[in-house]
Amino acid sequence: MALAPMADVTDTAFRRIIAKYGKPDVMFTEFVSADGLCHPDGQKRLFKDLQYSESERPIVAQLFSARPEKMEEAGALIQRLGFDGLDINMGCPDRNVEKQGAGAALIKNPKLAREVIRAARRGAPRLPLSVKTRLGYNKDELEMWLPELLEEELAAVTIHARTRKEMSKVPARWEKIAKAVAIRNNLGSKTLILGNGDISDLQAARKKIRKTGADGIMLGRAIFGNPFLFLNSQEFKNGSQSDELRRRLKAMVEHAVYFKELCGHKNFAIMKKHFKAYLDGFSGAKELRLKLMQADNADEVEKIINEFLKLIN
Repeated sequence: MALAPMADVTDTAFRRIIAKYGKPDVMFTEFVSADGLCHPDGQKRLFKDLQYSESERPIVAQLFSARPEKMEEAGALIQRLGFDGLDINMGCPDRNVEKQGAGAALIKNPKLAREVIRAARRGAPRLPLSVKTRLGYNKDELEMWLPELLEEELAAVTIHARTRKEMSKVPARWEKIAKAVAIRNNLGSKTLILGNGDISDLQAARKKIRKTGADGIMLGRAIFGNPFLFLNSQEFKNGSQSDELRRRLKAMVEHAVYFKELCGHKNFAIMKKHFKAYLDGFSGAKELRLKLMQADNADEVEKIINEFLKLIN
């Protein structure tokens, strides 16, 4: 069970909270530009996005680039920083990323994609290499695209079960994950196949593993407002609704404090987008959310939440 890398979501502050309250089997950083890491100014700024704590291990750094020489240089840096693995993003549909020929654009250029993987291996020979990608670009190209990746003997390939064109506008096609497993098996590859897309909780993830034969599942959007997503504790789940709400609000305050301490280079408005997810499904949620949207820092968040908790005692 893996936590998906998501820009301005799975930053070092949120990962710290997740590691405390419900740690997955493996965590990934937000995606970081390999090209940027190779520039002195960019390195100074992007290093902050690569902060991690020992509590997050195993922790995998995710990079994107379409320039093999930059991926090699950045890969060496990731290895020196002590990460447990290096993942290459070949699925991001962001236009700025694609303009560089990176992210999902690499699906259209398998030759370059493989050069980027080989460069990463040269730079970080001691680290397991993996790729996160999609079924294809404008259409399903799995039968042509996946074998190209498997030829590189990656540790794992995570497949978001949609094409780049589909974005997240259609349901994830999990039958294609089963197809990916079959392709892998037919080729005699040892690469792990992880599925990704529309998974809400661990129970649903386990069902998909049984149905598709995948080696694992990567969960993404389900983590919003729920740092307990990967927690199996029945005792935790059997608590009262009031206890559950208190735990959630406590975690949200801790999240805001970590954001202040660890993500001071980011605008606090990024933290605010988490509020809607944390504050859902209980009486007074809307009013509390409106107050929090006016908060400018973690101290104000803590004060607002403490006042709310006094009211529900």
